[in-house]
Amino acid sequence: MLSTAPILPVILAGGSGTRLWPVSRDSLPKQFQMLTGGHTLFQQTLKRVSDRALFAAPLVLTHEDFRFFARRQAQEIGIEATVALEPVRRDSGPALIAAALIAQRLSGEGALVLALAADHAVLDPELFLDACRAAARAAREGQIVTFGITPAEPSTAYGYIRPGEPSGESGARKVEAFVEKPDAATAARYLGEGYLWNSGNFLFPAALLIEEAERFEPEMVAAVREAVELSGEDLGFIRLDAKAFGAAPAKSIDYAVMERTSRAAVIEGRFRWSDIGSWDALRALEPGDAAGNVVHGPATLLDTRNSFVHTDGPLVATVGLDNVSVIATDDAVLVMPSDRSQDVKALVARLKAENHNSANEHLKAHRPWGTYQTICRGDRFHVKMIVVEPGGRLSLQKHYHRAEHWIVVKGTAEVTLDERVFEVRENESTYLPLGGVHRLANPGKIPLVLIEVQTGSYLGEDDIVRLEDVYNRG
Repeated sequence: MLSTAPILPVILAGGSGTRLWPVSRDSLPKQFQMLTGGHTLFQQTLKRVSDRALFAAPLVLTHEDFRFFARRQAQEIGIEATVALEPVRRDSGPALIAAALIAQRLSGEGALVLALAADHAVLDPELFLDACRAAARAAREGQIVTFGITPAEPSTAYGYIRPGEPSGESGARKVEAFVEKPDAATAARYLGEGYLWNSGNFLFPAALLIEEAERFEPEMVAAVREAVELSGEDLGFIRLDAKAFGAAPAKSIDYAVMERTSRAAVIEGRFRWSDIGSWDALRALEPGDAAGNVVHGPATLLDTRNSFVHTDGPLVATVGLDNVSVIATDDAVLVMPSDRSQDVKALVARLKAENHNSANEHLKAHRPWGTYQTICRGDRFHVKMIVVEPGGRLSLQKHYHRAEHWIVVKGTAEVTLDERVFEVRENESTYLPLGGVHRLANPGKIPLVLIEVQTGSYLGEDDIVRLEDVYNRG
């Protein structure tokens, strides 16, 4: 029997979002970035399901690399979330089966699950909630419900759903077919025939999804079930068993279940929605100025029309552009005709093939304790700015190939060096010789900011031997 308890939101936050390079990279993907509005996309998703009369506290599925982002960003907006870690990416099929199994642990056998991508934008939250209520009614009637979005245009960027006959009393309709991204002529025909955009978000009874998945993908369910049964708790995170989860076939939930089940239904979502799958999709969320330009960050545009500029800091100046997108970060600039934004994924693939570090990594690297950012790099030296959040502690470690100088510019550092523990205050410095066993911590109530100067024959991040780590990293 299905529970009448609040719906359990499951936020899928493990993707990489390479189509929004250079802002979104493997080391910090788009869901954790503040691209539109006053919060990150992940935080916006959490806020949409924060009404505890309708929704239970959320479950977040993410990759191990992002676990502290997920927890910290949820806490920043006052939300306590259960965070489960996918040891490897296996697409949405195994992820949603894992979510359904964990949901039954959290909310009982009759749990209702709302599965949402963490990197989508919804501009009409009340209409979104109306759709969730209707989808919950359909789910309680025994349906796996997907959200189909009323198309705003004949887009070629989305898959489509062909809705069929009404299903039950909820306003849902049977899914007659899922179709892949069409060409322009086919998209125009779909619009006229009442097709809906496939949002890739779902609401379903946990038990029903598991039952249908066992019919079509028994090996996938067996592997994921074992991964959940063998899961453990690690610093408050649910860590799925890596070997078992890795044995699950990598397949989307659409291919694994939705295109094969007779229990698929669709609720039409009349809210404005975007998966922000490209730079032109982000641009479309905002009206342009009198010349049709959309600008984020410091920019000066001269004789420029119908263009998009997004800069994280460097001043961007343009002259005589029309229908061009310029995306600038501290270490990379992307320039393209705006109608070529779907090709960014192929560009990133080439950058990775050419071993460009900026294809994957930002200059600012995020760690559980804070951040570090490269200021300058040379043949035998590397200068960084390090920020340690209050209470943060780096691992107890040593290096085989480099020595370090630390200069504190804000706050107070607690330094461990071999057998000594001492403080270094603002405008003071300390030297860490090659091979010295050391640790940096922030015992204060404000962020600790210091400049680190590394010198030596090899300065790679893999020259770290961790002897002790409060964050349980390898």
